[in-house]
Amino acid sequence: QGVLVPGLGTFAVVHEQINGTAEVYVVRRPVFQLDMDMSCLRELVFPTVMIPGDIEIKPLDYWWLSQTNSLPPDMVRGCVEETILLYSFQLRTRQRPAFTFENIGILFCQDNVLCMQFHYSCIAGLENRDIWLALLLT
Repeated sequence: QGVLVPGLGTFAVVHEQINGTAEVYVVRRPVFQLDMDMSCLRELVFPTVMIPGDIEIKPLDYWWLSQTNSLPPDMVRGCVEETILLYSFQLRTRQRPAFTFENIGILFCQDNVLCMQFHYSCIAGLENRDIWLALLLT
């Protein structure tokens, strides 16, 4: 399953098959597919991530988020939208702040490359059997 954050991109979990010497491994790992206004990304490069078509993508659930912080869903939606607009503005004006997603990872820019680095705990929470293989792939 995946989650679309409008104006920013899509987070998803993909299954990836790796052929070992004696065994075939299938690991679950997180991916992030950037989907921002290209005018914000003029001088930046970013990895091309393809999310398979069989993965169900759902919009960000503002009601569920509102339950975690006791704010009304409309206020949560406004905060998310304004935060993404601010981040987009900062990228467009050549500022390069890191954007942290609690319990998920950090979207950051280094040497004009914008990329998502997932936290160990996020990857380990998805894959309990072949954690090291999932970490290497991510």
